[in-house]
Amino acid sequence: MNKIVFLFPGQGSQEIGMGRDLFPIDDYFVSLIDQASALTGEDLKRLCLRGPEKKLLKARFLQPLIVAVSLGYHHQLKQKGIQADLVLGHSMGEITALAAAGVISDDTAMAMAVKRGELMDEAASTTQGGMIAVLSMALDEIEAIIRQLGLENKVVIANINTPEQIVVSGEKEALDKLSLQISAQDGKHTFLNVSGPWHSPYLKGAYQQFEKWAENIEFSRPQTPIVLNATGCPESDPSKIKKYIARQLCSPVYFRQCLEYCKSAGVDTFCEVGPGRVLSGLVRANGFMQGVRIYNINNLRGVSLAVADIDLTRDVDQEQQDAAL
Repeated sequence: MNKIVFLFPGQGSQEIGMGRDLFPIDDYFVSLIDQASALTGEDLKRLCLRGPEKKLLKARFLQPLIVAVSLGYHHQLKQKGIQADLVLGHSMGEITALAAAGVISDDTAMAMAVKRGELMDEAASTTQGGMIAVLSMALDEIEAIIRQLGLENKVVIANINTPEQIVVSGEKEALDKLSLQISAQDGKHTFLNVSGPWHSPYLKGAYQQFEKWAENIEFSRPQTPIVLNATGCPESDPSKIKKYIARQLCSPVYFRQCLEYCKSAGVDTFCEVGPGRVLSGLVRANGFMQGVRIYNINNLRGVSLAVADIDLTRDVDQEQQDAAL
């Protein structure tokens, strides 16, 4: 059937050296990196390839780099004739998804990633905050612990990634208390390597500034359907897409619901386009098993393997259709 969704990663999927094989062969990718370097005043090629990691983790540098690397591999797929039936980004990856869907240009996506990162860095500098991924508890269990500790005004549910992977965001001191209680109840969790309390009310100021900054950016109707984190459903109205993309800064990411939509839509092929393999793991953890193909497009070899396999599957499907006539 080959109903394909392109998945675009967000922060947390980065690594030093990502996109290394694109720099020598893809002038378009290099132009995106150059654009972001000019906007940030930083040599992002050097930072991408050499680090240091502490500097790479600053949102104003990391976000445009991940978007550029993802769009670079997306460019390679397009050149080889692989198109998506749906696109879906995780958190910051929604900016990449907007460009892949034709809602905004790639250049606009780079500018948007830089601005979003700048505002998030500013917000993080005013709050001692972070995020915890809880890996072995259901949502209602985590919410019960938050109420038990009286932390409702200090932490919030930021991401619902799988039935048993929930991310909590908020003040560091409150997260420390939550961590101790989760451990006391034999729960598994990990502190995420992020610099702020993303997808929480602590980002309200960043959301408001980003929304105002984006007022004059033209959003078009998607050429490829895009599933939004804020609703778990496709959206085609440009004004609503713009509203949800801005609001996402301080509201939860409903990634599990997004994947449930993909399941109901009959998706059988996932291409994670960009650095890392985080989203591929989330696909499996959400029950996509037999008959579902998942490709990691985080290097040129991944591009070649996916293209060859998808083309082969299409040829087989066509032969079966011809035989049925």
